[in-house]
Amino acid sequence: MKATIRVLLLLALSVLSAPRPAAAAQALSIDIYGPGQNSVNMCVANPLGLAPGQAAPPEAAQFVEYVQQDLAILPFLRLTPESHILGGATLGGVAREQIDFNRFQLSKVDLLMTLGLAQDGAGTRIEGRVYEVATGRLMVGKAYSQVTRENLPMAADLLCAAFLEALTGNGDIFRSVLAFTKNLGKNVREIFTVQPQGRNLTQITTLGGASVSPAWSQDGRYLAFAHHGSSMHSLGVWDRSKDRVFRSRLPGETISGLAFSPGNRLVVAMSGRGQQDIVELTPDLLKVSSVLVDSPAIDTSPRFDKEGRIMAFVSDRHGAPQIFVRDMASGAERRVTFNGKYNSTPALSPDGKYLAFARMLPEGHRIFVLDLASGAERQVTSGPGKDETPTFAPDGYFIVFVSNRSGGEQLYLTTRFGGEPRLIPTGGGSVFFPAFGPLLTK
Repeated sequence: MKATIRVLLLLALSVLSAPRPAAAAQALSIDIYGPGQNSVNMCVANPLGLAPGQAAPPEAAQFVEYVQQDLAILPFLRLTPESHILGGATLGGVAREQIDFNRFQLSKVDLLMTLGLAQDGAGTRIEGRVYEVATGRLMVGKAYSQVTRENLPMAADLLCAAFLEALTGNGDIFRSVLAFTKNLGKNVREIFTVQPQGRNLTQITTLGGASVSPAWSQDGRYLAFAHHGSSMHSLGVWDRSKDRVFRSRLPGETISGLAFSPGNRLVVAMSGRGQQDIVELTPDLLKVSSVLVDSPAIDTSPRFDKEGRIMAFVSDRHGAPQIFVRDMASGAERRVTFNGKYNSTPALSPDGKYLAFARMLPEGHRIFVLDLASGAERQVTSGPGKDETPTFAPDGYFIVFVSNRSGGEQLYLTTRFGGEPRLIPTGGGSVFFPAFGPLLTK
C-alpha cells in the first residue's frame, strides 16, 4: 500500500520581488464568500527558459498542463487561449520589464501568469509569477528548486494555492485531498483518496468486505472508517504518516457514521443497548468514553466544525430523518431543518456557519446549503439523477458530492453557491461517502 503523496525532495520557496508601478491601482481580488462573485480572465503564457536564449526544459509542457488542471476548477476564472491573444502568448521574458502588457490588456486579459524553468542539477528550478495586466503589479512570485518529475504536480499545486490565496484569501482547495469509498466488485468496497483535480488516485485499504464512511482527523494524519465484514463490524483507522491500517472491534453492533473531534477523539454513531446513539470513544478505540446523543430514536451521521463548537447529526425523533445541531459546550440540541420530509448526510463548513445536506425531493435527492444563523436555504444542485453525501472543502467554499447524473455514482465538485458541477475522475466503479481532508505537506 502506498501513501497518498510522498515528498521525496523539499521544494524551496522564495518570494520574487518586483517594484510596483508608481501609480498603483486597487489590487484585484475576488470575494468568493459574498452573495455574488465577479469573473476574471487569465492567460498562462508559454513557459520560457530562465537563462537568456535557453529553451524551457522538457518538463515545462507537463507543468503547464498541471497548472491548467488546477486553474480549471475555479468557477470564477476564465482561461484565455493563446489564439485570443494579440501577438500570441510567448513573452520576451518572465520579469515585468520584459512583458508588453498592452497587448494582453487589448485582449481583455485581467491576469497573466509567467513560468520560467531551468535545470538546477538535482532537478528543475521553476519560477512562477502572476501579474495584474492593467497595472503590471506583481500579485504572486514563487520559486521552487530541485523539482523532480514525481513532485512536479505538487509544485503546480503550491503555485496555484499561492495565487488563489492572493486572489481570494484562501488557497486550501489545492492543499486538500478527498477520501471516498469505491466499489471494486460484488460485496467489495475499499477506501481510496484523490485530489480534487482527479490526480493521485490511491487505494488505501485492501480488507475485502465493505470499508465505508471515511472521516479525517483535523490534522490530516488519521483516516477512520467503518468496516463491514462477513462475520463482524469493526472500526478501521489509517495512519497516513506510517501508511498502516489498524482495526478494533467496538462494543456496539453496527456503525452508521463517525467523525473526529478537534482533539482527535473519535465520535461514532453506533447501535447498542437496543438503540442507536452517538458516542465518544476512549483513545484506545475499544470502549465508550461518553454518550453525546442519547435518545430512543435513530441518531446517525455526526459531523463537527473545525473548532469543535458544534456537532451536526441526523435523527428521526420526530418521525422522519431531520438534521439537528448540538452545542458541545452546553449540550443543547436544536433542530435546524424544517422543510422537506427527509433530510440527511449533513456536512458542516469549517467555520460552523453553514450546513450542507441532501434533501429528498419528488425528482430525487438534491444538495442544499443552510445558513445556520439566519435559517436561509439555498439549493445548489438540480440533477439529473440524485445528488447525495456532500462534504465541505477546507476553505468552506467548495463542496464535493456524489451523483449518478451520468450513470453510476461519481464525485462532483461545486461551490456553496451552486454552479455547473465538475466531474472528479476516479476511474471505473461507483463511489460513495466523500470526505475532505488536508494534505500533510503544505
